[in-house]
Amino acid sequence: MPLKIRVKLLQASAYLVVLSAVAVGVWLARDQWLPLIGGQTVQEQIAEDDSAPLTQPKTLKLSQQARANLGLMSKLVRPQTYWRTIQIPGAIVDRPGVTDRGITSPIGGVVTVVHAFQGDIIRPREKLFTLRLVSEYLQNSQADLFKAIRETEITTQEMERLGTLADSGVIPTKRIIELEQQLKRQSALIDAARQDLLSRGLTAEQLLQIEGGKFLTTIDVFAPKISETAEGLDSDSAGIGGQETGFFEIQELTVDLGQQVDAGQALAVLANHSSLYVEGHAFKKEASNLARAAENQWPVGVEFTEEKTTDWPTLDQVFQIRHLSNTTDPSTRTIDFFIPLANQSRQYHTDGRLFLVWRYRPGQRVRIAVPVEQLEGVIVVPAAAVTFEGPEAYVFQQNGDLFNRIAVQVVHQDQSNVVLADDGSILPGFYLAQGSAASLNRVLKAQASSGMRADVHVHADGTTHAAH
Repeated sequence: MPLKIRVKLLQASAYLVVLSAVAVGVWLARDQWLPLIGGQTVQEQIAEDDSAPLTQPKTLKLSQQARANLGLMSKLVRPQTYWRTIQIPGAIVDRPGVTDRGITSPIGGVVTVVHAFQGDIIRPREKLFTLRLVSEYLQNSQADLFKAIRETEITTQEMERLGTLADSGVIPTKRIIELEQQLKRQSALIDAARQDLLSRGLTAEQLLQIEGGKFLTTIDVFAPKISETAEGLDSDSAGIGGQETGFFEIQELTVDLGQQVDAGQALAVLANHSSLYVEGHAFKKEASNLARAAENQWPVGVEFTEEKTTDWPTLDQVFQIRHLSNTTDPSTRTIDFFIPLANQSRQYHTDGRLFLVWRYRPGQRVRIAVPVEQLEGVIVVPAAAVTFEGPEAYVFQQNGDLFNRIAVQVVHQDQSNVVLADDGSILPGFYLAQGSAASLNRVLKAQASSGMRADVHVHADGTTHAAH
């Protein structure tokens, strides 16, 4: 090869080496000159690729086992009418004049036998106590009745004897008239003595014994008839399931065996808890809502906070406000209102005696939902079916194993339910999860942060497409 050609080849090789070195230097210095022309550094490109998701995650996938672990159920929802309510605390109380019945001693005496004890169940006209009479008044009343009966018999016999003599003119007719007036006076005394003894608890059979000369030294005190305490009961609250129970419970004994008691002294307190009140305690600002609900007889909701509903039959009652108190409690500054409650009970026997377990008991706490406004054409879901992120609210629509998160507008919410606007975000035929919305939202975020979206299917060849 000629020398001249060899020199040119060496020069070209040198130029290529220099150009390569310049290119490498420019590339290595790109972090300094790229920002000057609006480009991104390598570190910025890597950070952007790692931090920016493809889209906001909206769908998650749950297996059947996961849904069972969450206790997740879905329900078809549709627009409906809903009453906006206010929540008012309350408690179950006795119905004065209906629930409790005091038993008093009809006479003065000494308690010799106690036939029923606290907690026992007794039926009407069953014995409660036996008293030994120490009342001088009762002894005199028995004696007066017996003497009046005997005087009547004597006067009647005298009239029969003198009747024929008066007819024949042997004795004046005036004598017969005097005897008839005497019989009327004795009859009045007999009636008064009988009524007096009956009012003190004696029976008609006992009166016959006294009239026959067998005076009483003891007296039995019996349970009253149900009808004596059930007067004025509402037809929907007269007993268990609306039926009269037919018995009493000994709620309290107020005397001891051997104790001397006076006429009118309390012996026991009987209770029949088949009819109770739910008593609400509202503040003055809520009085107008209560009055409107009572006047229109709107049904109210009653939540019994201290019971297991699975232990009892379904409670089939319509709760309405019966009346409002027209006074304000001076200590709490609240207004009371009352709702009739028909109770339920179960029976059991121990040692041959009957006992009762009542479903509702005085003192039990409740929450009362009083309606104040009717909302038309809204969607109602349980409170646990909605999750919140700042001003945003979401529900989850089930589609097989997939759950789609949907943004919704909340119209009203209370402790139990959330009311959603029917703004087109929830379409007819949607099945919405009825709970665990907060848990579903956490799972959705966890799936998104893991890099694998639940709404993307990955094929064997590596291609992907959105879930359908």
